[in-house]
Amino acid sequence: MPNSIKKDQPKKKTTSKKKYKVRNWSEYNDSLVERGNIEFWMDPKTLKKWKAKLQGKKGRAQLYTDLAIKITLQFGKVFHQKLRQTEGLLKSIFKTANIELPVPDYSTLSKRGGDLQIALPKSKKDKVILILDSTGLKVYGEGEWKVRQHGVSKRRTWRKMHLAVTPEGEVRAVELTGNGIADCDVAARLLNQEQAEIEKVLGDGGYDRRKVYRACQKRQVGEIVIPPQKNAKIFQHGNSKSLPSHPRDENLRAIRKSTRKKWKIAIGYHVRSLVENTMFRFKTIFGDKLNARNVKNQMTECLLALSILNRMTALGMPDSYVV
Repeated sequence: MPNSIKKDQPKKKTTSKKKYKVRNWSEYNDSLVERGNIEFWMDPKTLKKWKAKLQGKKGRAQLYTDLAIKITLQFGKVFHQKLRQTEGLLKSIFKTANIELPVPDYSTLSKRGGDLQIALPKSKKDKVILILDSTGLKVYGEGEWKVRQHGVSKRRTWRKMHLAVTPEGEVRAVELTGNGIADCDVAARLLNQEQAEIEKVLGDGGYDRRKVYRACQKRQVGEIVIPPQKNAKIFQHGNSKSLPSHPRDENLRAIRKSTRKKWKIAIGYHVRSLVENTMFRFKTIFGDKLNARNVKNQMTECLLALSILNRMTALGMPDSYVV
């Protein structure tokens, strides 16, 4: 009897994944090659600003500028080297290139790394579309085998990297927090880092909070695309004529008129998945863990990696289409 019931049941339709092809493969291939060009990282003009100038102040003068510390740490991040190995790597590059400049030692890199002021390289835009999301980065990363055999130790911790990314893959804002901080608590800080006019904000259900909508309204965001939770209720009822319609209520009413799936397609919600591509590229290129031990150095390490990622993105990205 159970077997006959199984035979009579209709088979579930399996949706095949869409296949894509790249239009600009030649240009994109050249950009991938250029990412490994050391000349891209060692601009001769920066070498002239390597040593710090005397400032006439008491105490020991700094030997290296902040730019020298930044470049050295960038090399370590690109080539997946820790501080001691980064020192040795740059020494060998300078020796091969006949560059007679001293290289910061690992102790100097550690001490000054946390005080670096790093700004993300961004393209100039009048209006931007921001996609908000977060991902986890391991600290003191334990291997999967050790965790499976002996369990998680007390030292095992995570950091959450909160990002605001454009659909083109450019990172416009970043915040690094502990793993206990919710995404909605950081949304306002991400929006405040953006100087251009924010045309649209997209996020998953974790951002469906009043504080996020208030932050978006304060920045005068044109359109807020955040799916309300399944048990969501109207914020402002129709009898509140003195107040403008709440954007969340408009989304909720649209879902009730059709379905959540149709609403997502109609409003273009699936653009939000592009932020996952950015996080995948980040972890593929730089790994999923932070080497630094204190929070300030971890933030510097995170900003350095994202600034490099933005420069790589600016070199060229694939222009794909559905086959």
